[in-house]
Amino acid sequence: MPKQRVLVHVVGFSDVERHALNTVFRLSQERELSYKPWMPMTATGAVAPVAAQVVLVDGESLEAVLSHAKGMPAGQRLIWVGADAPEHAWRVLQRPIEWAAVLHDLDLVFAARQVDSGHLDLDVTLPGPLDFDLEMDVDEPVHTVRRALVVGADEQEGTYLRTRLALAKVGLVDEAVDVQSALDLMQRYRYVCGVFNLDDHRMDVWAMMSLFVQRNPQALTLASTELAGPLAGWWRRRRVRRDAHRVGITALVERPFQPRQISSWLDLI
Repeated sequence: MPKQRVLVHVVGFSDVERHALNTVFRLSQERELSYKPWMPMTATGAVAPVAAQVVLVDGESLEAVLSHAKGMPAGQRLIWVGADAPEHAWRVLQRPIEWAAVLHDLDLVFAARQVDSGHLDLDVTLPGPLDFDLEMDVDEPVHTVRRALVVGADEQEGTYLRTRLALAKVGLVDEAVDVQSALDLMQRYRYVCGVFNLDDHRMDVWAMMSLFVQRNPQALTLASTELAGPLAGWWRRRRVRRDAHRVGITALVERPFQPRQISSWLDLI
């Protein structure tokens, strides 16, 4: 994937927090997806700057009042730090700030923008109507084939899941690595199981997972993430478990996969 850059408008925060945030931005330059502070001022006669894709607001700052009062431009996301977040906040974080979690949410901003075509709104925290026909488009009866959908898995994970699902008598496993293929598959089939990699920032996996749960309410739905592991820290684990519970999935599992943990859930299919 070519290098991508996301502009972040930072509002408020202490000098120490700004220093930490600038470190996050600087380190991100080594990644395929990087972040840069948005600068609102331009020199006289210069072309107006490109709008920031995300606004990161310190809820305790005086400037935060403006974020309550005005809406967001189309396609722009608000990440709020602190209490009393406005209803249009896309993500809400609490102090002490976990900067790795901030980077994770910034990655999700990029993923969400990838599906913002003006015809498709897949923001899991602010659901909108899908301009996409999701009626069944298959000739065979819905329940004649036991299928599973795997979204965002790497090659090794995909191989393991196909093998383990076969042992659970799930004969067909569909794999999706982008939004369109996931939508196409959900349009055509019903599933008994779905496995989603929340760490894949190429697409809004939260949105895909939410849509999957809506269309397959009886399916076993597993979300995998490094943030569910013991090294992630209790606050980050708490955040992702809270968000997963809100979406309505069956269980949150660790990445890298723990075979005993995966087996205990897939045996329920």
